[in-house]
Amino acid sequence: MSDWMDFKRWAECERFARPGYVFEVVNGEDQRLFTNCVEPLVKPWDWTSNPVRFRLVPEQQPRHSKPLPKPQRLY
Repeated sequence: MSDWMDFKRWAECERFARPGYVFEVVNGEDQRLFTNCVEPLVKPWDWTSNPVRFRLVPEQQPRHSKPLPKPQRLY
């Protein structure tokens, strides 16, 4: 993980981007968003405060979900 950077530097995110990494963005209420470098950053609908800092973190590996159960017969 990298050090936290002030969100004022988000316009430079392309310079910090690396394959296999995403950005963790935190707002004033400590809500977190994991995203690629997108300019301008679109805040999630439930964020009431603006982003304040960001850092580069390793992208999590995808997880397989459990298989759906077979349908049950209703008779």
